[in-house]
Amino acid sequence: MRQQRIATEAQQGYTFSRRAWLLGTAQLGVGALLIGRMGWLSIAENEHYNLLSESNRVNLTLIPPRRGWIVDRHGRPIADNRTDFRVDIIPDRLRDEDKTLALLQQLLALTPEDLLRIRADLKKAAGFQPVQVAHNVDWERFAAVQVRQPELPGVAPTRGFARNYPAGAAVAHLTGYVGAATAEQFKETKEQLLVTPGFKLGKDGLEKTMETELRGQAGAKRVEVTARGKLVAELATRPDVPGQTQRLTIDVGLQEYIARRLGTNSGSAVVIDTLTGEILAMVSMPAYDPNSFSDGISHLEWKMLSDDDHVPLMNKVLQGLYPPGSTVKPMNALALLEAGVDPNASVSCSGALRVGSGVFHCWKRGGHGGINMRRAVAQSCDIYFYEMARRVGYDAIAPVARSLGLGEKFDLPYNSQRYGTVPDSAWKLKKYKDDWTVADTMNASIGQGYVLANPLQLAVMAARIASGRALQPSLLVNKVRRDAPLLSSSAENLARIRDAMFAVVNDGGTAGMSRLQIPGMTISAKTGTAQVRRITMAERAGGVLNNRQLPFKLRDHALFIAFGPTENPRYAVGIVLEHNGHLIQNLDTPMIARDIFTYLLDRDRALKSLAEYEPTWGGDIRTRMAATAEAYRVAENAPPPVQAVATETDAPGATDAPAVERATDASNASQEAVVGDIANGAGPASVGSHDPGFE
Repeated sequence: MRQQRIATEAQQGYTFSRRAWLLGTAQLGVGALLIGRMGWLSIAENEHYNLLSESNRVNLTLIPPRRGWIVDRHGRPIADNRTDFRVDIIPDRLRDEDKTLALLQQLLALTPEDLLRIRADLKKAAGFQPVQVAHNVDWERFAAVQVRQPELPGVAPTRGFARNYPAGAAVAHLTGYVGAATAEQFKETKEQLLVTPGFKLGKDGLEKTMETELRGQAGAKRVEVTARGKLVAELATRPDVPGQTQRLTIDVGLQEYIARRLGTNSGSAVVIDTLTGEILAMVSMPAYDPNSFSDGISHLEWKMLSDDDHVPLMNKVLQGLYPPGSTVKPMNALALLEAGVDPNASVSCSGALRVGSGVFHCWKRGGHGGINMRRAVAQSCDIYFYEMARRVGYDAIAPVARSLGLGEKFDLPYNSQRYGTVPDSAWKLKKYKDDWTVADTMNASIGQGYVLANPLQLAVMAARIASGRALQPSLLVNKVRRDAPLLSSSAENLARIRDAMFAVVNDGGTAGMSRLQIPGMTISAKTGTAQVRRITMAERAGGVLNNRQLPFKLRDHALFIAFGPTENPRYAVGIVLEHNGHLIQNLDTPMIARDIFTYLLDRDRALKSLAEYEPTWGGDIRTRMAATAEAYRVAENAPPPVQAVATETDAPGATDAPAVERATDASNASQEAVVGDIANGAGPASVGSHDPGFE
C-alpha cells in the first residue's frame, strides 16, 4: 500500500504562490497579446478596416467613360454619343429570376420576345457579365425601376451614354462598331470596367484599332445605403474623363452620298485628294448598321448578314482582292514609254494574236485595225498590249506597277488590309517553282492572271498618275503626309498617259457614259472588266455566255479609275463592283463615277439625280435593309425561336467573321483556277478582256 504524504502549511503556501504566479504571467501574456492585436488593428490596419466599413456603408459603382467622338474633316460627327438610360441584370446577384423578370416586364413594358431574349442571354452569360434588359429607356420607366430597386436584387439601372453612328450603314466599315466585352476578355485582364453595365469597347474597324485613344478614363459614383441596400444619399461622384476626339480626312457627306449611289451593288469606292493623299471617302456596300451591333445584335440578324451572298460583313475596300482588268492599261502604257516604246508606233489589231501555239483575242472580235498607244488606251485594245508587253517583257512593267501603288500595303489604322500581287518572273519562280511564260505576260497585260489589287490601290494608282507624286493615302488629319516625292517616271510620259485617259471619256473611248454634264468640266478615266470564272474550251467553241445568262457569282467584276477635273486634277476615284456584269446602266461604274465627280463639283445637281434613281432601286439604304430583314425573318418562319432572338455575344469582329473567310477562300480558289487555266493554254486572254461590257 502507498504511504500517504502529509503536506505542511509551508508547502501548501509555496504551491499556491507558484500557481498564482504562473496564472498571473499567463494572464499578462494574454493581455499583452490582446493589447498588441488591438494596436495592430487600430493603427497598422486602420486604413484597411476603414475601407471595409466604408464599403458596407457606401456602394462604389464605376461610371463608363464617354468614348471620344470620331468626326470628319469639317468636324461633323461620324461616331458620337447619345444619352442612354438602360437597365441590365448582373446574373451573380439575381435571386429570383421569375419574380424579377415579371416585375421588370410590368415596369418596362417588355414584350414576350424581349423576355425570351433575356432568359436566353442569362443562361449563357458568365455570372459577372451584365445582361441587357432594355436600353434607351424613357425617364419615367427608368425612374420607376430605380424606386423599386430594393425589390430587384441583381438589377442595375444605369444612366450613361451609348455609341451612335448618325450615318448608319454608310460608315460601318469605316468606323467599325463597339460592343460588350466577352467573358474571355474579362478573364484575361480582370479589369472591372469591362463588366460594368453600359460599358462598350471597340470590336472592329477604327473603334478597335484606336481603342486606347477613344476609351477615356472611368468615373465613379458613390451612394450611401442601408444594410439591406436601400439608398440613403448620393455622395461625391468622380467624373469620367472622355476619350480623345479623332478627326478623319473623310467628308461624311460624300461618304453617305457614295453609299447611296452604289445602290444595290455589291462593291466599293474610294475618293482621294490628289494634292495631299487624304482619303475623302472609303465606302463598302452593302453593309450592316453599326448601331445594331452597338445595341446588341440578335442571332437572327447575325445569321442574315452571314448568309448574304453580297457579304455585307466584309470591308471590300481593304479586304477585297480583284483582278484589276483593263484599269491597268494606263499603267502598262506608262511602263512601255519608260521602256522606250514609241507612243506613235502602230500595232495591227485583227481581233486575235497567235503566239506559238496559243491564240489571244481582243474584246472586239472584228479588231481595231492599226492602233497606236493613245487609241489603244481609249479603246482598251487588248491586242496592242499583248504585243507590246510581249516585246518588252513583264519584268519591265512590274516595277512601274509597284511605283503606282499596286501590291503596296499602306499605313492605315486597320488590321484587315490585304495588298494583292504584282507578279514578275522572280515572284513566280519563288511561289510556284516555275518559269514565267508568254501566256503569263499576255494575261497580266490586261490585268488578269496573277495580278490582284484592292480598290484602295486602284484609287492610289489614279491619284499618282494624276499628281505625278508618290502620294500616301491617309485617314487621320494629324497623319497627312504632304511631302510626297515625285515619281521616277518622266513628266512627259505621265502627260501622255493623262491625255490617253482623257480620250477614254471625251474622245470616243470606252467611258463616254462618264462624261460630266457640268459645262467646262471634264474627267479622265479608264474602264475595266475582270473575268472571275473559268471558260471551258467547249464554251469558247460554242460561244462564250454573256453576263445576263449567268448567275450572280459568275458574272464579271466591273472596275473604274478616274481623276478630275482634267485640267487641274484634285480628286481621284477607284470603283470596284463585284459581279456587276455591266447589266444596268445607272448602276454601272461610268455613271456612278460621273455622279461622284458631280457631287464633288456641283452637289445639288448630284443629289437631284440621285433622288430620281433611288426609288427604282427599292428606296434608300435603310428602307432596303429593313425590307431585306423582314423578308429574311419570314423565310426563317417568324416568330423566331429563343436562339434567334438571343443576343449574339460571341461573334468575332465583322471583318474576321466566318462569312468573310468563306468569301475570301472562294475568291482565292477562283483565282487559282484561272491561274491553272493559263498554265493549260487557256485563261482570260484567250477570250479577251470583255472591257466595254455593255451587252
